[in-house]
Amino acid sequence: MPPSPTVVFYVSGHGYGHAVRQIEIMNALAARRPDLRLRVRSDAPPGLFETSLKPVWPVRSGPTDTGVVQIDSLHVDVDASVRDAWTFHETLDQRADAEAAWLADQGTVLVAADIPPLAFAAAERLGVPAVGLGNFTWDWIYRHYAARARLPPRLLPCLERTYATAAAAWRLGMAAGFETFPKVHDAPVVARHATHPGAETRALLGLPANRPLVLVSFGRYGLSAIDWAAVRRHADWSVVVTRDVVDTGPTVPPIEGPDVVSVVDLPTLFARGYGYADLVAAADVVLTKPGYGIIAECTAHRTALVYTSRGDFAEYQVLVDAMPTLLRSAYLEQTSLFDGRWGPTIERVLAAPDVPTTRTDGAKVVAKGLDGVLEG
Repeated sequence: MPPSPTVVFYVSGHGYGHAVRQIEIMNALAARRPDLRLRVRSDAPPGLFETSLKPVWPVRSGPTDTGVVQIDSLHVDVDASVRDAWTFHETLDQRADAEAAWLADQGTVLVAADIPPLAFAAAERLGVPAVGLGNFTWDWIYRHYAARARLPPRLLPCLERTYATAAAAWRLGMAAGFETFPKVHDAPVVARHATHPGAETRALLGLPANRPLVLVSFGRYGLSAIDWAAVRRHADWSVVVTRDVVDTGPTVPPIEGPDVVSVVDLPTLFARGYGYADLVAAADVVLTKPGYGIIAECTAHRTALVYTSRGDFAEYQVLVDAMPTLLRSAYLEQTSLFDGRWGPTIERVLAAPDVPTTRTDGAKVVAKGLDGVLEG
C-alpha cells in the first residue's frame, strides 16, 4: 500500500503559546483525518508534544526561527533579537534546501506553520502548499523594533517575500501583520479545554474549595523575584504556582504550618491524566503576562485574568486591546507584582461583570480548512 500522505507542522519555539495552540489544531486534524501522518518541526520542548498530541507523532527538533531574545519573562533584548533574526534568515535559502529534502523524504503533501518563514520557503521548493496559522507574523514583529534597533535592510523583504508564497493563512484572533499573505481566513480563538471539572482538580491537588484560587502563570521563563511573604498575608484566597516541564519554576520559600501557596509539579499532574487547562478551569483568577495561549484558556473557562506589562513586546498592545471583549481582566503594575501587593486588583477583577461568551473552537475550524486545502 502507498504510504499515508504527510502534513508537517512547523512550530516556533518562542515561548509555549505557538506549540500549545498547534497541538490543539493537530489533534483536531488527526481526529478529522485519521488517514494522515503528522510530523512536527520545532525547537519547543519535546515534552509539550509528548504529553498532549493524540496520537504522539514524531518531532524533529531544531530551530525553525529565532523569535525574540528574552532577558526574562517580562523583558526582551531588542538588539539581540534583530541580530539573531538576520543571522538565521541570511542563510534561509540553504536552510530551505535542506528542509525541502527532508519534507520530500516524509512524503509531505502540506506544510502548516506557526509561523516560521523557513516552512514556506521549504514548501515552495518542494512544490507543495503551505499555510500560515497564527496571530502575528515575524516581519510585523521586527518592523515594530525598527525605532529601537537598526534593522538589516534585507531582513523584512526576505520575510515578506517568503510569506507571500503561502497558499493561505488562518488568523487565530488577537492578530496583526498578515498583509503579505495572498489569502487570509479568520478563525475563532484556539484554546485548550479542561477534561476535568474544576472542583475535581482542586480535590486532587488538595486545594481549598471554599476560597478564590489564583494561578500564577509565567510560562517557561519563570518568575522568582516575588515577595512571597507578602503574598501569604492574603488569607482570603489561595495561590498556585507550577514547576514546569523544563525548569523548576518560581522559587517559593517553604514555611511551617498551613500555607496559602501551593506548588504543583506539572509532569506529575500530566501523568495523572490532567492538563494545564484543568488548572486554569479550577482557578478563579490567573496572574500572568499577556500571551495568546493563556488568554485563550482563560476565555474558554470564564476565568478572570490579571496581567502585568511585558516590556517592549510587539504583540502586547494587540493582546491588551482584545482582552476586554474576551474576559474579565485587570492590570497590575510590575512593582505591585513583585511586592506581593495583589489584593486590590484581584478583588476588583473578581467583582467585575462577566463578558459575553466567545467561541474557542478555532482548532476544529482550522482543521476543517486544512482538510479543504488537502482536498484541493
